[in-house]
Amino acid sequence: MQKVATAGQAIVECLIRNGVDRIFGIPGVHTYHLFDALYERRSEITFIGARHEQGAAYMAFGYAKSTGKIGVYTCVPGPGLLNTTAALCSAYSANAPVLCLTSEIPAPDIGRGYGILHELPDQLALLRGLTKWAERIDHPTAVPRLFATAMEQLTTGRIGPVALECPWDTLSVEALVDFDVAAASAPRSPPDPAAVDRACQIIAAARSPMIIVGAGALAAGPEILALARTIQAPVTSHRSGRGIVSEELPYGFGFAAAYKLWLKCDVVIAIGTRMELAYLRWRHFPAGMKIVRIDIDPREFARRAADVGIVADAKLAVGAILAALQSAPVRRAERATEFVNIKAESRREIEVVQPQLAYLDVIRAVLPRDGFFVEEICQVGFTARFGFPVYEPRTYVTCGYQENLGFGFMTALGVKVANPDKVVISITGDGGFMFGVQELATAVQNRIHLITIVFNNRSFGNVLRDQQNSFAGRLIGEALTNPNFVQLAECFGAVGYRAESPVELKLALERALTQNGPVLIEVPSEPGSEASPWPFIRPSAR
Repeated sequence: MQKVATAGQAIVECLIRNGVDRIFGIPGVHTYHLFDALYERRSEITFIGARHEQGAAYMAFGYAKSTGKIGVYTCVPGPGLLNTTAALCSAYSANAPVLCLTSEIPAPDIGRGYGILHELPDQLALLRGLTKWAERIDHPTAVPRLFATAMEQLTTGRIGPVALECPWDTLSVEALVDFDVAAASAPRSPPDPAAVDRACQIIAAARSPMIIVGAGALAAGPEILALARTIQAPVTSHRSGRGIVSEELPYGFGFAAAYKLWLKCDVVIAIGTRMELAYLRWRHFPAGMKIVRIDIDPREFARRAADVGIVADAKLAVGAILAALQSAPVRRAERATEFVNIKAESRREIEVVQPQLAYLDVIRAVLPRDGFFVEEICQVGFTARFGFPVYEPRTYVTCGYQENLGFGFMTALGVKVANPDKVVISITGDGGFMFGVQELATAVQNRIHLITIVFNNRSFGNVLRDQQNSFAGRLIGEALTNPNFVQLAECFGAVGYRAESPVELKLALERALTQNGPVLIEVPSEPGSEASPWPFIRPSAR
């Protein structure tokens, strides 16, 4: 199809053609023509305005992370774009398909250093350093081709964010545009049969195998569960892979429980993961352990060595291994009872991490099994990584290895927008929540029924603990002065509750589920009153 369109109109046309029905952002003079094009197509694509560019980008991240669909945000260039870079880092580290649409100064002036509004020395180079792929739109006729490349980058190989920038003046340029440019669909290459055979030999000889999964394995859940049952192996994950195998099942393990089996493991099968759990958290590798890795990104095998490396889509590779093992059946004693007992023993051990665990138990009891839990960099968030059972893939939303303080509340808004019929609970500390408190206005304006629990210990909890334990109590910068969070929520027009115990939190959550808009629940505690979760996150340091 050909039609006359401005670059702004062409961008919106390509968004709609690629199934995008939500876009987050803040308008500005550099993007007026893009927003006018969005207005023209407002019945087909909904704009959700944020109160800060960081909030818009995190909402797009939450949308993408919880669904696997493309999350899109738009911002002005320069400082507007820079405000979104923390979220871009999160999308890169957590393998989320986020599209950043930004502008630029007028095309003839780029790189000249005139000091034009929002000018950066080299914005495109900056974007290329933060994303999987980035490019500039120089003319309306280039929009469909560049969008096709962007869609290919967003949906093939290792998933990550991409960016398109369009100069201020180019957005209003009009031309005859051919939109019949399809995104290239890279075929899923089958795994190397020789590598599959070598992997099967190692796996068949294993006495105590373990499977570690990451975000790259999200689409391979049924195959991974079948493999786990075939070889009687526990399946665990640090963050993004949680729920690929339900922790309700004997084979699904939180990593605190899995560590007990790790110490006796002789073969680890790492699927779609950077292996942060093994290399940076557990650190100790049992003598003689063999490593089988499956990853779509060949660079991973240069970063972390493996006895066998299979470069392939996780679903295809695990399916091939499973088929080979089943053709020459591997006979293993049933370990389901053993696994259930190990998980029960681990649960008894982590009971010392209070009061965090008691609050998490309440949240798990109230949250439907397919509801979404958005973590945060806080004491309850750290504990959730090993103390909050996850039953479905994508329902435990994390920021990946960037561990950006303050990402949670803003990200959770995007999760709820993407999943309006599911319960979404955001947990956050008082420090992190204040990074994005202004987005309470966005939640109220758009009636986003997100439930946010602010655990208020009036401090940066990790800083306080570390300064007390490692720096002889020389405290600096750890204490926080906060508002009354219930009154703050009400001032924005949200519903606010206070819960001073797990029992009260359960009642507050049950009331929150009956509301139609955003709800904030404050849970107060004293600074330093939480038990440290770190002995279970870094057991090698005990």
